[in-house]
Amino acid sequence: MKRKQTVVLLAFMTLVVCLAGCSGAGSQTSAEKEQTRELIFAAAKDINDMNPHLYPGSMAAQGIVYESLVENTPEGIKPLLAESWDISKDGTIYTFHLRENVKFHDGEPFNAEAVKLNIEAVQRNAAKHAWIKLSSMLDNVKAIDEYTVQLSLKGPYYPALLELSMTRPYVFLSPKDFVNGETKDGVAGYHGTGPYKLSEHVTEQFARFEANEQYWGGSPQIKTITAKVLPAGETTLLALQKGEVNFVFTDDRGADSIDVDAMQRLADSGDYQIVRSEPMNTKMIVANSSNTASPVSEKAVREAIWHSIDRETISRSIFSGTESPAETLFSSNVNYADVGLQKRNYDPEAAAKLLEEAGWLSGDGAGIRTKDGKPLAIKLYYDVNSSSQKTQAELLQSEVQKIGMKLELVGEESPAIANRRSTGDYELLFNQTWGLAYDPQSTISAFAAESAYGFTTSGIPQAEELYRKIDEVLVSANEEQRKALYKDILTIVHNEAVFIPLTNGSVTVVAPKELQGISFKQTQFELPFERMSFK
Repeated sequence: MKRKQTVVLLAFMTLVVCLAGCSGAGSQTSAEKEQTRELIFAAAKDINDMNPHLYPGSMAAQGIVYESLVENTPEGIKPLLAESWDISKDGTIYTFHLRENVKFHDGEPFNAEAVKLNIEAVQRNAAKHAWIKLSSMLDNVKAIDEYTVQLSLKGPYYPALLELSMTRPYVFLSPKDFVNGETKDGVAGYHGTGPYKLSEHVTEQFARFEANEQYWGGSPQIKTITAKVLPAGETTLLALQKGEVNFVFTDDRGADSIDVDAMQRLADSGDYQIVRSEPMNTKMIVANSSNTASPVSEKAVREAIWHSIDRETISRSIFSGTESPAETLFSSNVNYADVGLQKRNYDPEAAAKLLEEAGWLSGDGAGIRTKDGKPLAIKLYYDVNSSSQKTQAELLQSEVQKIGMKLELVGEESPAIANRRSTGDYELLFNQTWGLAYDPQSTISAFAAESAYGFTTSGIPQAEELYRKIDEVLVSANEEQRKALYKDILTIVHNEAVFIPLTNGSVTVVAPKELQGISFKQTQFELPFERMSFK
């Protein structure tokens, strides 16, 4: 009897232990699964070269790997890798007091010497960064002590902190990744100080980023982020529906991976949420004023194109009201941009009259206009991965045909279009302003840079005056003088119609319903993934 009781007791105890163990294992597995849940986003292009001192790489990817001295926020410039800073009375010396005990992903210390090496590497390739005025204003960098670094400028330059806060090139890579002390010809690794580190990359397939558990700002809750390369449109939508990806957002081309209707269908399913930022940029068509072989070198032709764009229809039919019509290069909420420029409304009759007065005469019937035997035919380049650009291009093609203009549409990959812009091998192409964090100073600086918008502006009669005023505004220490100069600059390019605005764009996120902490930076190119978590 006693033996039987003992057996029963042992069996009961074993069952209790088993139940406790099984229960514990089950809850632990669930917690681990939740903690390690992966965020997989669709990317229309590969992350490319992640060297932060050059420009081929994905800015969204670089933004989570590398960091700058300061951060641009809605409340102004805030500390990041620099905890504080002092500016000399004459505005030429910036002394930064660095955050201590920060390490690069490879374990190397972040200190004043690392800052000095990085900034000097960027400066030795300054011609590549001509669009950033700071690259020509920076005189030297000194490591005062282990955690104090001093930047000396050639003269006062009010956007210095703004340009130091940008995604690239003034961000920091482990000195061990330098090749022969340089970064301009390639790097040996991609070790930054940011909340995520690149762990795996298969070109044109995917890139995986793992949480930096030693991150000075605290380890991110989402431990793995994967960028999966997928064609925009139906392929990405199917991947979302199948769960192969679970996150999409407006990329650094200003393009969405799926259209507005597809986004709404996903939201209606109850599995996804849509989150949009405030307006960040202006989508536009850029005209090459210096291309004398093209009709777009004429102001009247550019104005006619401007009057032929039905922005209300674009906003309503293509973007379902998620992007608003843009009448000027910058929206009025951009600093210094609310200067009362005269609007050019959608007006095909006014467009036709401009062409007629400029000598572009109608042929027999309703054919293409000609001038001195030359047809009014122009090429417009658009991003082949952007369905919205293609649709807008087709709408404009139809509209300008009514006024006797032939528009040939050419779809290309975004790197090819960027190359056309920098070499001047274009007539018209789609583009967008740098964005809220960088404007107006960065886009305006780019007006004079050959690698950016030099070919756009160099053909206008007031080009030299424009460039002089740009130089003046960026070093002006007087607020009223800056306002006056910005007004003159914006008036010149507006009157010449070289930047033809379309809509004011935002960053759109489509994410799982249970993802929380979705927010935006003062830039259209990055997202703060480190602030996100699953419920």
